[in-house]
Order: sequence, then structure tokens, then C-alpha cells
Amino acid sequence: MTQSLSGVDLRQVKGDTGVPARAHDATRRDPARRLAETRRSAPGLAEPLGQPIGGAKRPVSDWRRAPRGLGCRGDAAWPLREGRQGQRFEIVKRFPSLPAAVCAVAAVNHVHLLEQEGAVQVVTWNEQYQKLTTSDQNGLIIVWMLYKGSWYEEMINNRNKSVVRSMSWNADGQKICIVYEDGAVIVGSVDGNRIWGKELKGLQLTQVAWSPDSKILIFGMANGEIHIYDSQGNFIVKLVLQCLANVTGAVSIVGIHWYSGTEGYVEPDCPCLAICLDNGRCQIMRHEHDENAVLIDTGINVVGIQWNHCGSVLAVAGSQVSAGQDKQINVVQFYTPFGEHLRTLKVSGKQMYAVSWEGGGLRIALAVDSFIYFANIRPDYKWGYCSNTVVYAYTRPDRLEYCVVFWDTKNNEKYVKYVRSLISITTCGDFCILATKADDSSPQDENEMESVVAMYVLVLCNSIGTPLDSKYIDIDPLFITMTKTHVIVASKEAFYIWQYRVAKKLTAMEINQVARTRKEGRERIYHVDDESSVAGDGTVDFSKALSTTKDAICCVTASDKILIVGRESGKIQKYSLPNVSLLQKYLFNYRSYQLSLNCNSSRLAIIDIAGVLTFFDLETRTVDSTGQQVVGEQLKFERKDVWDMKWANDNPDLFAMMEKTRMYVFRNLDPEEPIQTSGYICNFENLEIKSVLLDEILKEPNQPNKDYIINFEIRSLRDSRSLIETVGIEDACAFIEENPHPRLWKTPYNPADEKLKDLAIDLRIKLGDWFRVLQLLKTGSGDADDALLEQAYNAIGDYFADRQKWMNAVQYYVQGRNQERLAECYYMLEDYEGLEKLANALPENNKLLPEIAHMFVTVGMCEQAVAAFLKCNQAKSAVETCIHLNQWNKAVELAKNHNMKEIGSLLAKYATHLLEKNKTLEAIELYRKAHHFLDAAKLMFKIAEEEAKKRTKPLRVKKLYVLAALLVEDYHEQIKNTQRAKLKGRRSEATTALAGLLEEDASLSDNRIIDNAWRGAEAYHFFLLAQRQLYEGYVDAAMKTALHLRDYEDIIPPVEIYSLLALAACANRAFGTCSKAFIKLESLDTLTSEQRQQYEDLALEIFIKHSPKDGKKSDLDSLPEGGEGKLPTCVVTGRPIADYQFWMCGVCKHCAHEQDISNHNFCPLCHNPVG
Repeated sequence: MTQSLSGVDLRQVKGDTGVPARAHDATRRDPARRLAETRRSAPGLAEPLGQPIGGAKRPVSDWRRAPRGLGCRGDAAWPLREGRQGQRFEIVKRFPSLPAAVCAVAAVNHVHLLEQEGAVQVVTWNEQYQKLTTSDQNGLIIVWMLYKGSWYEEMINNRNKSVVRSMSWNADGQKICIVYEDGAVIVGSVDGNRIWGKELKGLQLTQVAWSPDSKILIFGMANGEIHIYDSQGNFIVKLVLQCLANVTGAVSIVGIHWYSGTEGYVEPDCPCLAICLDNGRCQIMRHEHDENAVLIDTGINVVGIQWNHCGSVLAVAGSQVSAGQDKQINVVQFYTPFGEHLRTLKVSGKQMYAVSWEGGGLRIALAVDSFIYFANIRPDYKWGYCSNTVVYAYTRPDRLEYCVVFWDTKNNEKYVKYVRSLISITTCGDFCILATKADDSSPQDENEMESVVAMYVLVLCNSIGTPLDSKYIDIDPLFITMTKTHVIVASKEAFYIWQYRVAKKLTAMEINQVARTRKEGRERIYHVDDESSVAGDGTVDFSKALSTTKDAICCVTASDKILIVGRESGKIQKYSLPNVSLLQKYLFNYRSYQLSLNCNSSRLAIIDIAGVLTFFDLETRTVDSTGQQVVGEQLKFERKDVWDMKWANDNPDLFAMMEKTRMYVFRNLDPEEPIQTSGYICNFENLEIKSVLLDEILKEPNQPNKDYIINFEIRSLRDSRSLIETVGIEDACAFIEENPHPRLWKTPYNPADEKLKDLAIDLRIKLGDWFRVLQLLKTGSGDADDALLEQAYNAIGDYFADRQKWMNAVQYYVQGRNQERLAECYYMLEDYEGLEKLANALPENNKLLPEIAHMFVTVGMCEQAVAAFLKCNQAKSAVETCIHLNQWNKAVELAKNHNMKEIGSLLAKYATHLLEKNKTLEAIELYRKAHHFLDAAKLMFKIAEEEAKKRTKPLRVKKLYVLAALLVEDYHEQIKNTQRAKLKGRRSEATTALAGLLEEDASLSDNRIIDNAWRGAEAYHFFLLAQRQLYEGYVDAAMKTALHLRDYEDIIPPVEIYSLLALAACANRAFGTCSKAFIKLESLDTLTSEQRQQYEDLALEIFIKHSPKDGKKSDLDSLPEGGEGKLPTCVVTGRPIADYQFWMCGVCKHCAHEQDISNHNFCPLCHNPVG
């Protein structure tokens, strides 16, 4: 069930809602049981909400979540500096400081962006990066940013060829797609770089939209075609518009909006891609390949469409010919994702240009002529109230299910349940009903479905969300009402009655008879047209619900005595309960959308689809014009723009109603003064109205605040209390007798003697009743003792803490300023953010800081623990914490800043400990974090040498040598930085201490490592390169590369070097070089006699056939095997570099020919990116 609307409020808009358009997709149900009503604002009816902007037309607007404003465009010239003519662009500011109850915009401010020289035609907003993008009639595109309350241009671009027709940012705000009228498409990044561009020849573009995953672009054409491209600009397919079936004539795409899913979806696989044409045809698709799209014929000339913030309502703006009048009227139609019509909103003015939703979905902005209209939206949330618990549901982008929250407003505790395919929430008394779609895998009792498979489930829950019972039904639960004993569910054609029971009310005999409950009549179903069988025994034959009716059900309500069913024709049927029989029929000239019975079932409140509230007395007996007695009478009462009402539970003459953003209380149809609020009425009892600000709660549904629960006292209760305090008890009694109610006689009388109050407080303290102590301290006119108040708050906090209700305890400890217990509660709640804020708020050297620091240490939060220790001047404990949590870099920094020299010895001890446990890699990481790069490099070289001796894969050995060399490079950089610091000024003692740790005397082995850091990596690099060249057939290059390996006999075993050289030389037919390699092999001392004999035999076999001479002279023959005169070697090909211009790596300082390195993105030796 999608979210519908329960109210729309717009200045200069008439109350008529128009005729709802029907969706083509008849398979979907009609959830518009709580439709939006169009309402007139009472003050200033002759003027639009806001001011006319420059007398210019405003065809484009973008609201969403722009900071404090709505962007719009127009075509009026505005004088600029230096005599230029420019475009006047306005930001209509909002006022976030106003309370949520105030729905009207208080004022309109204009911020002029004076760089646009032409009429601005396209506006779009980047929510993630808070940037505004505009384009004018000359094709000039400007990206604006807000800085210190003013707008500044961040980027400017002008193609100077065509005009921009549409722009769209993708879901993460990283890319923007810009389409021009001449078919040009440009995709750019948020930082202004062009990603790609494309010319779509012969196409006139009008619209563009990104898919939610940013992998697809949809383009709309002026001729009504839709083309789909991938994110790189490659054509995929031409989309078939199913909504254009049987349509002739030219059409154009006027709107494409693909909801990104950032707030979740109202249902799994919910339609979210809306495409609309100027002739009013619209289709909503689940994805770009959806063959079963939802088709809508809006019946209007459309100018724009837009989804609300959560994809539950689509607004379609345009105009249509007024019935009976030859003129165009502006309208906005609201639809669900499944095509069901919710409301038609009429707007005055000559022409509407655009529509835009506010970021929270509670208002829409309409561009009409030179005005901006704001319409307030009252959503019909899935919610209810039972047993001091507010039950509400919302969607999350990370889950397919609805998140249903049972929030106990009394104890401020919440229980969360996840419900798949939730349709509605209905409450009564202590229980609630969750209506959902049945899951295919859901187990069903064999008695539940006798003839058909159930499609829906009713789950009975208590106030903490525990399921008590459930029923499977096969009728669409469009309308549900609930009494203390029955649940009534209605579809369009039939209604089902379930007499529910809960376990605490069942006896042992009744529990044994649960299986026979259906035979006893606890479940019955009736067709709304079947009047003959209603008086008899109902059955559970769900096939009755399949029979269609010409007059569908549109609303239901019930009490303990009667059931009221409303139908679309205006007919209302009255049934008796619990024995269901048709008692009476009434006919009205309007369609009801909400019904409500008072506490004694004597009066029926009716809110029609136009938002008009009327009343019908069900018990009055009158005589009509024919002399026949008639039961029931329409009362002479009417209120417009009503979107909710609630009867008092204990008085049949009292009710409260919501009209726009005001609450009215009526006694015997006489109103009290209104209360400004936008709350939803929870309960009306004991002369108090409880209201909940659902709009505010659902902004952060995970953290409901008790401030959003508001209790209103009606005037008689306020007057009686005022009379007691000001006039006297006798006059107050007289007033109460004139306005009798049990609650008024319980109004507390405050005696003048405060000693009684003090005695009562002392007594409650001795009894340990701190809740009552707090209540007594808060009552009375005198100021309460602050110390006693803190004591009471802390005692109540201890009460909750002892019961491990840490969240409740926090609230009282905060008010009692008990920082020690507050820290404990934050720790138990794992609210480390709150614990950090507490530590930051404490003064320096507070005794609680070390304790908080130790709490952070136990959970591994080093940064917060260090900050707490430093705040109480315990630098040594901070260093020990860093060592304990293996944050050696931070430990060294702290030691430097606080002149601590023992860090070096601690580091050495820990490294030795790791090495003893053979955790060499951990020791390397320890040294690296502590900036002891040379020690880390020594260990890495040791590992590389050990792996080489094990004859591990050469590539692995090369990587180890590269890592070791990179550590040496880090050491070089560290020394350079240290020297730079010396040159800047005198070194402090802390700097000298740190230098003593890092600048150790280098031994001979250290010098070898430092000077030849890359030698091991070079050896294995050329070793691998030679073999790769050999296997790829480049035998000459392989031989030349192998010749370089003669310099690395101390790293790679000589037998492997000369074996590879002999093989490459033989393959290259350089038998002279091959002969020299065999001579070297035969002279090696490491060979056994058997191996030496094998080499001799192989050499004899080769050189009998071939003379030991090279076919051509190698350019390496003249080069020595080592020394200063040797030319640098290309790390790509292995050839020597004789050119004066070559490429050098910035990290390893090795060289390559420029033409060879151009094909590589990374250095072949150290893998550093090629700059």
C-alpha cells in the first residue's frame, strides 16, 4: 500500500477536487481511502502565498533540499553593474527556525544571481554537494555555490552552439548530463571536468534522466521518442511507450523522473520511472525493460512531473478545460506509483509552468504566471496509537521491509519490527492490526484456506509489537476499522469480520476450542450488495468477494454496537454488531472518505473527498413530507478544509478536528478558540487531547523525542483550574456543575500552606518514592530547591540504572548533572559519541577524565583516550595507551611533544618480543609505524634473502626486495626532512630527543643497504624480464638482458644466471657468448661432478655442430660488467640507454627509453605510477 495524502492546502485554490482520472492498470487496488483534500487558506485569500517576482514568468523551479531556498527562473531583464542587462534569478528563502506547525511561508526574500545575461530556462539542484546549476536562453551554464549566506558562481561554461533543454545530476551527485536542443550530449563531473560528449544527429532532445545506479541515461525527444544509452554514451535500445497506444498526432516528452530510492521503496519492485507526454499520457515503469508498465491517462495538458522525496506520490502539473466552461484551468494531480489517483488540486492563474516538491515531501511549489504558490501536503502515514504507544512505519533504503516502530511514549522505550509488504496499521485500545501481503513461504493453517490461497495477512499485536494472533484472508484490505472485540476489513466489494480474542481472556476450555472458532461464527464475510443473506449466519467463503459491484465501498467505521459502510455513490449502510444485520440505508450527495462514530454510537462524523466535515444524527426520528417516520437527521453543521477528526472517548458531544494547520475543539457543535498545530490526533479523553508531530518524528524515525508528543487541555479544564487559583473554590464548583465532567471534580486545589507540601516531600523521600518527590517539586508556584531537584533526578536515574534501563537513566542523570553515572550509562549503552562529548565538556584535570580515558582504552578508541589523558595532564598514560593499542606513530609524536625519551627502549623491547615469536612482518609494521624505516628495511631484506634461498617464485622475491627498497626511500626522505628542520632554526630538546631515536650511526651493513637498496629488486626484475622475453620469442633481447645479470652473482645463484644466458645465447645463435657461459658454468665450485659432466656433454654436443663464434657483434660486448662507466639500463627492454633524453622514475630513479615507457602506466620495477 502506497502512502496517500490526507490534506493539501493552497492559497487561491478552490475546494473542488475535480474528477479523478483512472489508471489503465486495473489489476492494482485503490488505496486512496484517505485522499487529500484541497483547502483554501483563510487569511489573505485574494493574494497568492508569497510575492510576485519581477512580473516575469517562472517556467522552472527546483526545491528538493536546497539550503533555505527554492530556485526558480524567469525572463525579466534586471539592470546590472557597468550598464549590462542580465537575468534576474531568485532564491525564495525558507525559514527553518519556524516550528513545524507553521505551514505557510512567512516571507519571501530575493537573492539576485546577476551573471546570467539571458532568460534562465533550466534549473537543477545537486543535493549531495549542495550546488545549484542554471542555464539560460543563450546556452550559458553556471554552477552556483552558497558561501556565508550568499550565492557565488563556481563554474561557467558556454558551448555557443545551441540552447540547453535539460540537465540532470546522478544519484550520488558525481556526474551531470546536459542535453542540447541540437542533439549534443555532454556528461561532466562535479569538479567541472568533461567526461564524454556525443552528437545525436537528427534528434531534438528535450529531457534527460539518470537511472538510480547511474549506469543508464534516458533521453526524451521532442517527437515523443525515448532512447536509452549506457553511462558511456553507447546506444542500447529505443523504448516502446505503451501509453501511446491508439494515440494519433504529434506528441512531445515533457517529463522524465526516475526516483533514485534514497529513502527506500514503498513496496519491493515498486514502479519508480515516470515518463509523461504533453497530451496527458503517462507510464510508470519498474525498470527500463518493464513490459507491464502502469499506464495513466491524466486527461490534462501536462507541463511537468516530479516524485516526492520517498517515491510514494507523483505530482503531475498541467491544465485542462473546465467542465461546462470554455476556459483552461490549472491543475495538479497526485498519483501513487501504481497509478491510483489520490487528489486533483485546482490552481488559479493563467498558466502553470512547473512543479517541485520540498525535500521532506510536506509542501510543493507551483510556478504560475509570475507567482510561486506553496501547497501544504498532509501525508496519510501508516500509524496508530494504542495503550500510550505510537505505532508508525517508514521505509529504509537498505531494507525491503517496512520498519515498524512501537514507541512507548510513557517510558520513552521503542520496539522495532520489520514487516514485509505492509499495507496499513489500525489500532484500538491496547492492540493493533498490521495488514500485510502474504508471503509465498508463509505457513498457513489447513483450516485457514479452504478453497483459495490467501493473499493477505492480518496480524494482531500488543503495544510492544508481540504477535498475538493472525488470520489469512483473500480480500484486499483497502479499508480496516477495529473495535475492542472485532476487526472489520473491507475491499471494494465485500467486508470481512473477525471477532478476535487474546490469550489473557481465554479460559482453558476456550483454548481447546480454538480449532472450531470458524464454525462458531468468529469469522464472517459479506458482499456489500447481498442484503438478503446479511441477517443470516455469515460464512468465510471468500469467493463472495470476487463478485464485482457497481457501487464500491470507499470507507468503513464501527463501534461496539454498529458498523457503518460508505459507498462511492454517497450511500451509507448501517449494520448491527455483533450479529450482523442491515438496519438502515442513507443516501448523501457526496462521496465519503472518512467516517467516525462517537462513543455512544449516536452521531456519525463524515469527511467527504472535498474535505468538508458534516454530522449525521443516527437516533433522531423525524417525519418526512409523506408523513412517514424517518430515522436519522443531517445536522446543520459544515466545516471545510478538514483532514482529520477525533471523538472524545468519554463524552458523545466532544470532538476535535484538524483544519489546515489549526486544531478546533467542539462541544455540542460550538467551537473553542483554535490551537496552531500540525499534529495528528492520537487520543481525546479526560478533557485532554494527545497529539503527535509525525512530520517531525519521521525526519529521524530512529530517535523519537517526547517533545513531539503534545497534550492540549480543552477550555473547560483550563477555566476550572483558573477559577480555583484566582476566584475561589465556590465559584469553581458552580462552573463545574454547569459543565459536568468527572475530570473537572479532580482538578487539584493548591492550599496556601506550603508546609503541607514540604511535609509530603519529606514523607516521599523517606519512602523512597522519588517519582512523586519530583512531581511535587515541579508543582506549585514557588521555585523548587535546585539541590533537591538534582537529588531527585539522580535517584530516579539510579532506579533505572539498577534495572539496566540505561537510556532512561541517561535522561535523568543529565538533568541531575551526575557526570560519573552519566559516563557509566554511556559506556553501557555503547554510546561512545556521547561519552566523547561528556569528556570534552569536562574541565581540565577533572577526576572523571582518567576513568573515561580507560573506558575508551577498553574498546580500542585510541584517539579519544589520548585526548582524555592529555586533558588531565597524564601524558605518560597517553603514551602507554598508544603502545597498548599498537599506535606507535602516535606514541612517538607524543613522546616528542612531551620530552619523553623512554619511547625508544619500549619500541626496541616490543620489536624484540615480536621477533622472538617469529612475527617478523608484525615487527616490520611496528618499525614502519614508528618511522624506524631503516630497521624495517633490514628485516624486509632478511625476509627477501631467506625466500630467495628457499627458491621461492622469483616474482614474490622481487616484490619483497621492492618493499625493502621503498622502506629505504622512506628513510632517505625522513633524513631530508630532519635536515630541513635543522636549517630552519634551533632544535628544541624534544626534537633532539627524537633525532637520537631516528638518526643512529650507520654500520657497514647499513651503508650497503642504503647505497644499494634497489640492487636486489634489479636482479630479479631483469631475471624475470629475460625469461619473459625468451618465452615470447624475443631471443636477442633476452640474451642482452641476461648479460646484465652477470653483475648480480651475489644475489642470484651463478648457475641460474649462466644457464639462462647460455640458453638465450644458443637460441639467438650467438654461440660465442654461449661458449663463454658454458665455460663459466663448468668452472663453478658449487656444482657436483655429475652436474659438471652434464654441462660438458651438452657443450660438446652443441659446439660439434656450431662454431663458438657470435653471428653478429653485440652492443654489450664492449661494456664492462660493472663500474662507473656503465650506461644506465632500460627497465622496460633491458637495453642500455645511450640517448641524452630518457625517462626516469621519481621513486626508484631507474631509467627507460621514452618510446618504451609510453606504453606503460606504472614503472616496471617499483610499480609507481608513470607521471
